[in-house]
Amino acid sequence: MNRYLVILLRKPHVEPAMVSAHRDFLAELRVQGRNEMNGPFGDGSGGAYLLRANDLDEAMAIVQRDPASVSGGWEITIHEWQAS
Repeated sequence: MNRYLVILLRKPHVEPAMVSAHRDFLAELRVQGRNEMNGPFGDGSGGAYLLRANDLDEAMAIVQRDPASVSGGWEITIHEWQAS
């Protein structure tokens, strides 16, 4: 599996219930072995997670199910990460 860095930047009006749903989604990905690590940015502007997927299409499909994506409360970018 490949690694994908998913970066989420908060938009001005984030619904608080979506934050909890997003965290639950990340926990489920961890159980599945798909979320290698995650966390918020220190300045409160958003966060990131390291997703494991077979390819970019699969990574995008997973991220599209994230409540953060579904709610539209965050700007989300995905980058294949070739860490050494």
